[in-house]
Amino acid sequence: MRRNRRMTYRPSKSQAVFGGVVGILFVLIGLFVAIPTFGPFGILWTLIAVGITGMNFYQAFGKSYVGPEIRIEEDGAEEQTCASASPQARLEQLRALYDQRLITQEEYEQKRKEILNEL
Repeated sequence: MRRNRRMTYRPSKSQAVFGGVVGILFVLIGLFVAIPTFGPFGILWTLIAVGITGMNFYQAFGKSYVGPEIRIEEDGAEEQTCASASPQARLEQLRALYDQRLITQEEYEQKRKEILNEL
């Protein structure tokens, strides 16, 4: 069974203000450099910069702005732990760890003895 949790994310005010200030710089570059030099591309540049700037300031100061929704899916069933797994499964998992060189031979032997002593 999977449970969904919904969360909303709102960027910090300082992050949004910084984005707005950078956006203003890009608008100015568009007005004084891009439009006179590149014509239609400069107009497009400036309009995009205005949109980005407006959105950043709306995120910083807009009272009704909530932020994008993030859905987190959690597994409702508990995963089987090592302790509740069968000794055979635990030994196979232990051997896989050893074969992958994730544990030393000493660690392998010690844990193997522990599992066998539980029988």
